[in-house]
Amino acid sequence: MQPIVRVKICGLTNEADARQAVDAGADALGFNTWKAGQRFIDLQRHRAWIQALPPFVTKVALLVNASLAEAAEIARLPYIDALQLHGDETAEYCRAAAEFGRPLIKALRARTVEDLDGLDTFGTHHFLIDAHVKGLFGGTGAQADLALAQEFTRRYPHFSLILAGGLRPETVGEAIRTVRPSAVDVSSGVESAPGVKDPEKLRGFIRTVRELA
Repeated sequence: MQPIVRVKICGLTNEADARQAVDAGADALGFNTWKAGQRFIDLQRHRAWIQALPPFVTKVALLVNASLAEAAEIARLPYIDALQLHGDETAEYCRAAAEFGRPLIKALRARTVEDLDGLDTFGTHHFLIDAHVKGLFGGTGAQADLALAQEFTRRYPHFSLILAGGLRPETVGEAIRTVRPSAVDVSSGVESAPGVKDPEKLRGFIRTVRELA
């Protein structure tokens, strides 16, 4: 039997979409704090409805090359449960951020096997593999290299792998069967427009993942 694969819906920008994701069965919700991103959300301005989301759903703040001071400030927010670092953060930076008391996910925009070297020095066992698109930091719709994701699980069998990049309701099943990740992360693959989730795609994506269990 395929182990349970968790689902994170990322790039949420409004309460209605977040509630739809929860109702569809999402395990985690992602909020992009990178101001240059298409799906940027001001966590302070939207705190009321984020704080009112069900406590059993993990709320993840996505950061891109933020200062450690900014990362620490976000980690202190009582309605944020985990940090996801999606930029060019170094192992030293990640070790420092791991001290903020929140679970830490380091995203890898992996191109070659060398990008998988030394991950045991990053201060976390939670990694996300996404597609590499020059100048962009996730949410591109480009497919991640599944062979590299497989190599990650071979090298680091005790780490948790979150698979992202180009996942859609019609592709996520095969990606899970190929890589066997701990979780999958989707943003553009369940949207009708950047930052606007499609309820039918949301339900279809999560239903496909659940049917594999």
